Amino acid sequence: MPSPEGLPARQAALRILDAVLRRGQTMENAAQAGRGLPPADAALASAIAGETLRRLPDLDALIDGATRQPLPDDSKARAVLRLALAQKIGLGTPDHALVATALPLVDGGPRRLVHGVLGTLLRKGLPPLDAPRLPDSVELRWGAAWGEEIVLAARRAIGHRPPLDLSFASDGVCAAFTEGVSLAPRHRRIANAGAVAGLPGFGEGGWWVQDLAASLPARLVPANAKRVLDACAAPGGKTMQLAAAGHDVTALDRSESRLARLSDNLTRTDLKAVTVVADALEWTVDAQFDAVLLDAPCSATGTFRRHPEVLYRARAAIIEQCAAMQARLLRQAASWVRPGGGSLVYAVCSLEPHEGEDQIEAFLAAHADFRIEPASTLVDGVTPHSRGWLRVLPGMIESAGGLDGFFTAHLVRHA
Repeated sequence: MPSPEGLPARQAALRILDAVLRRGQTMENAAQAGRGLPPADAALASAIAGETLRRLPDLDALIDGATRQPLPDDSKARAVLRLALAQKIGLGTPDHALVATALPLVDGGPRRLVHGVLGTLLRKGLPPLDAPRLPDSVELRWGAAWGEEIVLAARRAIGHRPPLDLSFASDGVCAAFTEGVSLAPRHRRIANAGAVAGLPGFGEGGWWVQDLAASLPARLVPANAKRVLDACAAPGGKTMQLAAAGHDVTALDRSESRLARLSDNLTRTDLKAVTVVADALEWTVDAQFDAVLLDAPCSATGTFRRHPEVLYRARAAIIEQCAAMQARLLRQAASWVRPGGGSLVYAVCSLEPHEGEDQIEAFLAAHADFRIEPASTLVDGVTPHSRGWLRVLPGMIESAGGLDGFFTAHLVRHA
């Protein structure tokens, strides 16, 4: 019998899900499972896997409610049922297509079981799962840190793919861009944008894709800072912001390939920066900088709207490892800041206090020559904390499409 249409995409989605959940890969790396497929099929495979990860705990609850005995967490039958249900709920795939592409995935296995569970659940009707539960460990951790209202907001956020944010190289180009809405200077937000390359001005390089929350750290760098270092710079959104603002920018990153992408982006946008391939923990400078922006490697749990796999990858041990690295990077970055008013802007795309607030409190306790420069309100609805830093949480500007979770603080070296 010929294979059902769309089966290769489902097979790739199954491999992506296995790579994320069993081997701890990112979706970007796991998506290599779709290599060799036509672009539309590869995109469908990633979309199916992504919708599955957005709703995994609730999908499992549906499956467990339709079986006499719980299926093992790592069983192929459970994985296939997860994919099929996610397609129905998240992508609106017709029932006949779900069944036709699910059963071949368990050839030689429990086809009757999968067919029976799917039939039972589809006949009953599936809930929309617009605000699906997060993994239990995440809900417990975020509930303790931020409260139940933030957990509920995070549920609402993960149930929908977020809008597209663009950062612009100049006020003029931004003003001429008529699509979407502006929520900050040199910013546009577009709902249901489609292909990025199809948007006006892509070829001219006057803008780049960057979540609005991710643009906040560079906005804290003082306008009068001449020499600015963007540490851990790739993929380069903040470097381009700094260059567009008129700073003399050095972009430092340990990854040669990621820095090459940054250089390509600078070329596309006609912006200038000096790029340096080096490990930040080993790099030395001849002259200190007026400002250093350290967007430190982190658990990335704040990006869960676009990358739901982070909720399964960023376990407690990973958060601890990241925090230890961040403390070392902060100490190193501090040595690059000139005394007498130099700035250090620290940022992480994390919702973990251990990587944000706790890092800054510990740093200030050990560095009496630094103080917090209170942040101003950069985006309506994102109010600076009483301690002066910016903490972006789920639920902020929710009616306008929300934001990634982020933490950033502006420190000044006064001596």
